[in-house]
Amino acid sequence: MSKLPQLLEKAIAFDGGDARRIQHFLKVYAFADLIGRLENLPAKTQEILVTAAVLHDIGIHRAEEKYGSTSGHYQELEGPAPAREILTDLNYDTQVIDRVCYLIAHHHTYHSIDGPDYQILIEADFLVNAYEDQLKPDAICTFRDTIFRTSSGIYLLNTMFSL
Repeated sequence: MSKLPQLLEKAIAFDGGDARRIQHFLKVYAFADLIGRLENLPAKTQEILVTAAVLHDIGIHRAEEKYGSTSGHYQELEGPAPAREILTDLNYDTQVIDRVCYLIAHHHTYHSIDGPDYQILIEADFLVNAYEDQLKPDAICTFRDTIFRTSSGIYLLNTMFSL
């Protein structure tokens, strides 16, 4: 039985009062889920991917409080601890928890991508950030050409932004 509804509920409660951040992680989750399905990920990898997508920015509030910044580096530092706590409370498998925490700790690190879950998380987050941050087409194309690897992610990016 999927723990996703309970995970989403906890993540929404964790970010309660911050509709912008809740909207962001829900969109990243939706794109990650879609790309993972289009890329035919194995079930366990898909579970890790969507779990990481829901929790990828969970350290953003702590980063803001502790460092006065929402920079990706600080999110990577502060995200794994609350994610591990939530996933442990929901009785996720230790291997899933460890991989999800690894992905959260690296979701703004674009080198040494070591698996399809990592690749797709970065692509899904960028799809949402490019829109939310109103990136210029040149910046979107540069990121696509240097970072994107999945045919589904490239297709979605090109289609969404008419590239």
